[in-house]
Amino acid sequence: MNTVLAIYNETYKRLLVTWDYRFNLIVQLVTVGFIFLGASFFLGGGSFDAHQLAPVLIGYIVWFYARIVIMSTSADLVGEAQAGTLEQTYMSPVPASLLLLGRMLALLISTTIIVFLVTGLLMLLLGIRFPLRWEFLPVFLLTLSGLFGFTLILSGAGLIFKQIDSLADLIQNMLLFLTGSLLPVDRFPVWLAAIAKTLPITQGIIVLRQVVIQQYSLVAAWQSGSLLWLVIHSSLYLIAGLIIFKWCEKIAKRQGTLGQY
Repeated sequence: MNTVLAIYNETYKRLLVTWDYRFNLIVQLVTVGFIFLGASFFLGGGSFDAHQLAPVLIGYIVWFYARIVIMSTSADLVGEAQAGTLEQTYMSPVPASLLLLGRMLALLISTTIIVFLVTGLLMLLLGIRFPLRWEFLPVFLLTLSGLFGFTLILSGAGLIFKQIDSLADLIQNMLLFLTGSLLPVDRFPVWLAAIAKTLPITQGIIVLRQVVIQQYSLVAAWQSGSLLWLVIHSSLYLIAGLIIFKWCEKIAKRQGTLGQY
């Protein structure tokens, strides 16, 4: 019960902070739309093809979630370390990894609002159409679980190195170009596709396009092996994230640098 209450409180607090800085939400609305329009314009050779943009929009949505989670997590850790409040997180009876889950839930709620508004506007302006299928939700949640594991790894690095802003910025840009969010992975060179498929959201994007654009059922996606690989991939990231985060916690505590910046 204490765990659920702590996660709820952390989520509620982050939502309040987000609302207090709602001007930042408006800027993000403009940013996400502008980046997509710019990328689509260049990918389309100076034109917008609604048919080709549908799969791009799906990949872009997943990347945008990853971008917000990665950048916000690093900013939160650096901010708490600078303010000297990071150690207070560890005074709670609830594990810090679960408190990070609460923060991620708040981020997902605010990001979902942004995505719905911008996606609706882009679909209206560019004539993009794709069916809304229930299969999207479980695949998307699986993808997010792997992303949470990856975020735990990044957060663990933040406990030790503190300044991880540049690393977070590098990773979110790398995910934009190497996960197939803009260009399908099957069009990559073999060696690059192999690297891309190890990244946290690549397989999720592949399966989401199958169930939304190609209208696969979950059974068909499982039989093709893509959904099975997503389950394995996300599980590995989640387990690795928990292990590495705990390991980094022990290192920071042993060094006595948990609350230092």
